[in-house]
Amino acid sequence: MTNREKNFSYDAYLNRTHFLGRIVSVLALIMLLGAPFVIGGVLGAMPDLAAAGRGFLAVGLIWAASSVVEYLVYTPMLGAGGSYLAFITGNLINMKIPCAMNARELTGAKSGTAENEVISTLSIATSSLVTILVLALGVLLMIPLQPVLRAPALQPAFASVVPALFGAMACQYYRKDPKLAVVPLCAMSLLFILVPSLISSTSMMIIPSGAIAIGLAYAGWRKTRKEEG
Repeated sequence: MTNREKNFSYDAYLNRTHFLGRIVSVLALIMLLGAPFVIGGVLGAMPDLAAAGRGFLAVGLIWAASSVVEYLVYTPMLGAGGSYLAFITGNLINMKIPCAMNARELTGAKSGTAENEVISTLSIATSSLVTILVLALGVLLMIPLQPVLRAPALQPAFASVVPALFGAMACQYYRKDPKLAVVPLCAMSLLFILVPSLISSTSMMIIPSGAIAIGLAYAGWRKTRKEEG
């Protein structure tokens, strides 16, 4: 297969992915927004739109900005297919992002390439299927396993799942460029210590921490370029 044929096949794949992704995204959005009204209509208890509007104004504006930031940050990492799957199925930070990053690290795929597109899509699809299977088993076994899950000895483990995921993922990148990783990490840690209320707004903190990392990376690149020149 020639390079021209490969590019045509990849472009056709992306066009098909966007076509299906947009349709499924719209359907998922309709189902999510329509579910309360359908349930309310069946049970005769329609949602209070005024109360829902006030609730949205209280938290929705913050999450609206966060959603834009997450889209701009995660989409280049995941590619088209992976992004559609991840945003529709959810749990990006907890499951989808670590899974995709680990798969990309194992295969050596570069961000923005066709390989990364395929690897991210396959890894996120696998994560979604495994999540559905685990949730189904959890629902079936919830009652029999309640005594075990509520055991005091297991509670610290449940509280450490997300830090363990991100710690393992971050370690791989910190080893590649410790200088670039230490400054944003220390800056954000100091900020959270001085202003503990920001801990609940970690999604918004992606903006300043990402800006610091990008600025440092750009400065390092310029320095290296001058030395080589």
